[in-house]
Amino acid sequence: MDERLEELPKLAKEALQENKKYFQKLKKRKPKRLDVLMQKLHDEEFERTDCLTCGNCCKTTSPMFTEKDIQRIAKHLRMKERQFVDQYLERDSDDFMVLKSAPCTFLDESDNTCFIYDVRPKACSEYPHTNRRKFLQITDLTIKNTEICPATYSIVEELKKRLPL
Repeated sequence: MDERLEELPKLAKEALQENKKYFQKLKKRKPKRLDVLMQKLHDEEFERTDCLTCGNCCKTTSPMFTEKDIQRIAKHLRMKERQFVDQYLERDSDDFMVLKSAPCTFLDESDNTCFIYDVRPKACSEYPHTNRRKFLQITDLTIKNTEICPATYSIVEELKKRLPL
């Protein structure tokens, strides 16, 4: 995984314009079974991908924390919500609650496990969002995630092969 992760920024940058054009065409055509195909590609990729060998998402980005996430995690940590927010979170330029620092405060970098895995933010449990319904709504996010997540990069490359435009 390390070698693949080192090459990822370069590969994603090289594919950026191609991916943007591909997704623009995809949005115009709106294939009826796209969500089904994306679910299949996602499942196939994550049968062979172990996120614990990478953890790049936790090392480089922050999820958005919803109010429900904050309530659930604060309770788990036996903290008041305000205390949790003050200690760990800040508002970003888009007015979302995100972590103050990267890597994630709750990441154990020795083995890429999460200290709050059972109560982690919804954005973490759904990452990299490649199996989400109405996939066409998040193509910009998917392109961004190809720079961070080797699995996302592979899924997009496989999509272009299986659904040529």
